[in-house]
Order: sequence, then structure tokens, then C-alpha cells
Amino acid sequence: MAEDGVQKVLLVVHHTASPATQELLEAALDGTRADGIEGVDVRVRPALGATVSDVVDADGFLLGTPANIGYMSGALKTFFDAIYYPTLIAKTGAPYGLWVHGNDNTAGAIRAVESIAGGLGWAKVTDAAEITGAVDKEKRETVWELAATVAATVSGALGS
Repeated sequence: MAEDGVQKVLLVVHHTASPATQELLEAALDGTRADGIEGVDVRVRPALGATVSDVVDADGFLLGTPANIGYMSGALKTFFDAIYYPTLIAKTGAPYGLWVHGNDNTAGAIRAVESIAGGLGWAKVTDAAEITGAVDKEKRETVWELAATVAATVSGALGS
């Protein structure tokens, strides 16, 4: 169980539109199960299937998206459009992390997600994982570490 004896919920919202983004999702999920992380119920939702209820039930968030034409995926944007106003004050201070995969530039996607998450009052746990080009062991490890950090924060093992 988490530090206070209550199971915490980490909501993973992702858009996996390619083998590369699938590899990164798998690395993230592996990271949420790192040694020492206990009491975290990891709930995985595709961006087009995540709901207001999923967000309200969550204690923290892990977001993954490709960078499409310098922006987050349309699926992740649709998620934010659907949950923004209904959850605007529901999760203030909730920890979150983000990974973005692009062929060359992820800055616009990161800026957009961070702007929306900030508007929701979510608290960034660590810098976004900017993954460009082919996915290799080092890039998978970067996403693994991001996810482990977010999960540990949600569990109470790290301060939020």
C-alpha cells in the first residue's frame, strides 16, 4: 500500500500510433512496476478512451504522445478537450509526467501539453522525456525512469 495505507491510482493516458510509441508505452509501464513502488494501481487508457471519471479517480498522471507536425497527437488533444472543464479544479497539485516521441522536434508538443496540464493545476514531477528518432535501449530507459519517478511520487515514496 501507499504511505497512508490507501491504494493510489496512476492513470496512463497514451496515443500509440506506431511501433516506436508502443515500445515507449511498454517501457513506461515497466517503469511503473520498479522495485520499491508499492500501492499504485496503474490504469492504462488510450487517449481516445480516457474519461472524466478516469481523471477524477486518479491520483497522478503519465502521458505519452507522438509529436505530430510540431504538436501533440490529436487523440491526446481530444482527451484534454473532453476532461478540461469537468476536472478543472478536481486534481489541483496532482503529479504528472510526459513522454513525447517525434522524428526530429518535440518542443511544440511538450509546450502544448505542459500548458494544458498547468492550466489544470497538475504538478510536473520531472522534465518531459523528449524522444526523437529510432527508439533504442537508452531512450527506453529514459521513459522507464520518467515513469518510475512519477509512480514513486504517486505512491508517496518520493515527495510530490
